[in-house]
Amino acid sequence: MSHPAWLRSSVWFLLVGSAAALTHLGVFAWLTERSALWPEVANALGFGVAFGVSFVGHRWLSFADAGTSLSQSFTRFAGTALAGFICNEVCFIGLYRGLGWPSGLALVAALVVAAGQTFLLSRYWAFKR
Repeated sequence: MSHPAWLRSSVWFLLVGSAAALTHLGVFAWLTERSALWPEVANALGFGVAFGVSFVGHRWLSFADAGTSLSQSFTRFAGTALAGFICNEVCFIGLYRGLGWPSGLALVAALVVAAGQTFLLSRYWAFKR
């Protein structure tokens, strides 16, 4: 029994996204515990590391049937990821600085918000079928 392509893509997106989010959170936690970096800077550096995990996983697993070249997917995904990071950082700053949430909780919430945006842009643009 074969599963629909959208279901396989969605499951892989969730797994790859979770791996990237855990990478992001791990780098963020490591940096905020061991340095005097502002949490916003640690968030940006965590994003930078997680970007690699995310692109490789999404290109070869979530959207393996992409109809775009590797370079076209990378360029588009970089734009998608940057838009997701901007959404993440704005949400993070609002929750952390504006509402006084603990930095870890604010980052988790910001990652969830940005994940939906990233999925839609990835599915329908960056890795267009």
